[in-house]
Formats: sequence, structure tokens, C-alpha cells
Amino acid sequence: MDSVHLSMPYSERRLALVGLDLLAVCVALYLVMELRADQATGWELIRRHPSWFILLATIWLPLAHAFDVYNLRTAARMFTSAAAVTRPALLTALIYSLIPFVTPALPHRRLELVALPLLLTALLVAGRGLYVLVLGRPQFGRRALIIGADWAGQTIAEALAVQGDGVYQVVGFVDDDPSKQGRSYDISKSALTVLGDRRSVVGLVSEHRVTTLVPAIAEALDGDLIQILTDCLEHGVEIVPMPVLYEQITGQVPVKHIGNNWHVAVPIHHPGTGNLWPLAKRVMDIGLSSVGLVCLGIVIPLIALAIYLDSPGSIFYTQERVGKGGRRFRVCKFRTMITNAENGQARWADRNDARATRVGRILRRAHIDEFPQFLNVLMGEMSAVGPRPERPEFVEELAREIPFYRVRHAVKPGMAGWGLVKQGYGASVEDALIKLQYDLYYIKHQSVWLDIVILLRAFGNALTLRGR
Repeated sequence: MDSVHLSMPYSERRLALVGLDLLAVCVALYLVMELRADQATGWELIRRHPSWFILLATIWLPLAHAFDVYNLRTAARMFTSAAAVTRPALLTALIYSLIPFVTPALPHRRLELVALPLLLTALLVAGRGLYVLVLGRPQFGRRALIIGADWAGQTIAEALAVQGDGVYQVVGFVDDDPSKQGRSYDISKSALTVLGDRRSVVGLVSEHRVTTLVPAIAEALDGDLIQILTDCLEHGVEIVPMPVLYEQITGQVPVKHIGNNWHVAVPIHHPGTGNLWPLAKRVMDIGLSSVGLVCLGIVIPLIALAIYLDSPGSIFYTQERVGKGGRRFRVCKFRTMITNAENGQARWADRNDARATRVGRILRRAHIDEFPQFLNVLMGEMSAVGPRPERPEFVEELAREIPFYRVRHAVKPGMAGWGLVKQGYGASVEDALIKLQYDLYYIKHQSVWLDIVILLRAFGNALTLRGR
């Protein structure tokens, strides 16, 4: 049953991408400096000016995360990967060239001036091509057998096919239901067959060179099946439960597919239940909100004038929202809709809402309408990062229709959130379910790094006007 494979998990694939990008960034700068006669060359250049290379890499990494270039689904395809790195590459070269004193002086020849953005983009694209060429090969993937062909099994098979980035190749299902034996299921335009029952697992693992077993069963595993999994585990086969793998590839908690495993959706011991993380998060919130309010104070006269000239009325708009522990508070925003837009009845806001004013559409796309919420963050009612706060009227409706919906109130709501940067604003119960799955993932995995990634993604969305 033992097999040799070169498969790489998701975390290692992201590290490989980061390594290729940093190598491309440094080589691009080195080649540009080689073009210039007024600089040292070879290793002498690197020895004299290591800060040049460190600074360029430091600029690249935040912008790369802001534009989501380390999304493995994007990186798995050459065209989408090349398109993803182009914008941050050009922006990195521009910012680097405009920083005085700590970077090389601007060149005198036009060829040298355009060399950095061109070489930086070309080498980054070449690195992505190498990633697709090498890690896209079958021997770097994993062969998975899914235990259970019901809704949960089909859901994980679909997720692996659509969002699995080619890491997993599903060979089929096993299921103990006699009526399902030999039955095929249409999963993302391919047919996956039930190859046998639990008694055939060991043989199927050997026959199909399976490296990963995915239990996708809502009920608790019985002793017999546990023994079968243990036998496979002893021979080097990876065992990954469906909810764990689903979280890994989608960044969501599958609340509709956990069955009796309620603890998967309810993060009992999430980082927010400790003492150190809430303190660190509060310090970050105070710092970010203070800077945000200073910036807001500078631009607020211009924004207020634009709002009033476009649609006379109040500049700000307040709404009641539900925060941590179900406590209600009033959130403050710039007004982006016509006055009396709701006429006293709560309504979902659509992406291209007809009630939005001309200035309001710009503010919403750049997320500038949310800036007054820095005051809510400073007061401790919100956090810079967390699930977006919802209106009480919608909370009652959603809690009735979506399991575990109120778990999102275990942490402070945020100006930016994992659900917001991954899925955008919701306008229906279906959208709310998707956002909840992202929010639960954030609650379970919240950390300084995840907060930084979310803030960078929110910045990238604002920069490219990808708001509502």
C-alpha cells in the first residue's frame, strides 16, 4: 500500500509562490542595476546595497497580498496568474522609483527608467509559469477517495474540483448503501463512481494509489470504520475529515454539512476566548482608528461638500446594528443614498442599488462611506477586522433560517471582514449563508497575520473600486 509521492500541501505551495516572487523581484532589480554604469556590479552591488533589495521585497509583499496574488486557484492557471501579478508589479516599481534617498537614484536614460517595471513584471510572470509547469504535474498532486456519497461527500468533491487548484484528484466514492454501488455522480462535468463499500477501502487505496481518505459522514464514525482508517493511516495514507478539508480549500466552515459534528461550526476555544489576543487586537484597533480618524478629518470637508451638492440633506447616516454578545449599537456612515431611501422598512442593499446617489456610488465602491466607523472602532463597539455588523431586523430573520448564525456575535463586528473580502456585501439569505461560513472560519482562525491579510485585501478592493 505504501507509495511515494511528491505532493505539496496548500501552505507549502503558497510558500513556493512567495519564494519565486521574491527571487523574481530581487533578480529584476539586480539586472536593472547591471544596466547602469554608475553602480557597482556583481556581488559587490548586493554587498554594498542590501537595503535596496530588502525594501523592494517589502513593498512587493503587502501589495501582492492586497491584490490576492497568492490565491492558489488563480495561481493554478497561467493566464489568471499572469494577470494577477501585473498590477501589483507595476505599482511596486512605481512606488519604489519614487522613494528618495534609500533607493537608487532615478536613471537618466529612458531605457533604464522603464527597465524595472518591465523586468519585474516579466520575471514574476515567468516564475508563475514555472509554478504551473512544475507543480501542475500529476506527481505533485494527491489522489483522494471520499468515504460517503451523500450531500457532504458530493459537496467536498465539487469543492475539490472547482477550488482545489489541481492539488487533489478524486478517484471516486465508497458508501455502505447497497443502492449506491456502481452509481455515478456528475461532479463539475465529470462522473465520479461509488467504487465499493467500507470493506473495499484498503484494496481501493492500493489499486488507485490513493494518498488521502476523506471521511464525509454526518454521523459519528463507528469502531469498524475507525479501524479501517487506522490501518490505512499506518501505511502512510492521509486522513482528512470533510469539514477540515473544506475549510482548507475554501476558507469557509461548511455549516450545512457537519451533521452531528456541531463542534466544527461552534469554535468553543477560538483565539478570542484568551487574554493575549483580545488585548493585542484592541491595541491594533486603537492605533488604526486613530490614524483613520486623522485622515478622515483631512478629507471630510471635501466629501461633505460633494455629498451635499449631489443630494442635499444630511452628510452622515446612522443605523442600528448588532454587535458582540447581541448588543445593539449605532453605526455611523457617510450618506450614499437619497433621503428616506427605505421609507421606514428595512431592505437589502443591492450592488447597483437605484437608491444610491452619484457621489454615493463612488464612495461605496471605494469603501469611503465606511470611514466614519473608525469612531465606532475607537469606542470599542467595533473592531478594524471582524464579521460585518448586521441590522437587527435581518439578524432575527437570518437566525431562524441559517444554523449557527448567532455564533458570529462571539466577536466584535468589523469594518473589514473575511466574508467581505472573499464574497462582498450580501443582498439575500443565500449570500448571508456564504458570508456566515467565511465569518465562522475567521472566528476559528483569527490571528494578527489573518487580520493583516484581510486589511490588505480590503485596501486592494478599495483601490480598484470593487466595493458595492
